[in-house]
Amino acid sequence: MDRTVPLAAARMLDFVRATEVGTDGPSGYNVIFGFNQDKLPKPVTQMTIDEVLGSQASWSNRFGSSATGGYQFMRATLTDLKRELGLRGTQILDAYLQDRLGFHLLKRRGYDAFMAGHISRTEFGKRLAQEWASFPVLAAVRGRHRDLARGQSYYTGDPLNKALVSPEEVERIIDEMKELGDAMPAPAPVAIQRPETIVIEEPAMPAPIGHNGGPPLDLSPVEATNKANKGGLGAAGGAGGIGAGIVYLWSLTSWFPAEWASDPQAIIILTGVFASVFGGVSAWISAYRAVDHRIPGQAS
Repeated sequence: MDRTVPLAAARMLDFVRATEVGTDGPSGYNVIFGFNQDKLPKPVTQMTIDEVLGSQASWSNRFGSSATGGYQFMRATLTDLKRELGLRGTQILDAYLQDRLGFHLLKRRGYDAFMAGHISRTEFGKRLAQEWASFPVLAAVRGRHRDLARGQSYYTGDPLNKALVSPEEVERIIDEMKELGDAMPAPAPVAIQRPETIVIEEPAMPAPIGHNGGPPLDLSPVEATNKANKGGLGAAGGAGGIGAGIVYLWSLTSWFPAEWASDPQAIIILTGVFASVFGGVSAWISAYRAVDHRIPGQAS
């Protein structure tokens, strides 16, 4: 059995092969309808999907049906599986691929829904009988061709098909399958680890290279203006003190007019003049340095 098939499903698939082809052993994967596999040039399990499909076109006329392999795939069913599952025609229809295809047929017929408790055993049994004609329906129901009693093949009424096992045997296998599935531990939830927050410390960046060494370009216009205003006020205040110091030192020299030295108002006026000149120049320089004057898109 292919390892990708769950144990519960494998129990049912073994039963399907034993019922459909008479054995659950390796030889069952090579059986074609009417047990005519010895008339083939090579075993089914050595043929590609396309080789089987090409040969099945004539098997219905030669042998009465195109049913092939351990799960008795009809040509229409195998064609549909190839399309639905995106199979390559060059894939070998060996036992493992047949098991995977058989499991897919189980799922088509409600395997997952039954195992989850969404459909009854009787309903699942009817769906199995719709897939494999050798299985009986488990309750009275309308079949493909007529009304059926419990235990009849879903295809009763055609000359090829009839139920080969009892409904009690099918019910027993279904119950075993369910018990196996319930006994299997639920897959452990996989914790999704959230990525850790990685803090990358930016290295200290030097002042931007430019003609004025202004602030980085990520300052908003408001921030840049505030920075310029604060820088200008600070520079003006410092320059005012420098201007007063210059007037004082000048008054100590012989070049300072004597009439100004004895006139407090003259000293105040001179101090104001020097403070205004130096303060204005310093404030303009500070503001100019605080705002980047580069043209957008211009390289530094």
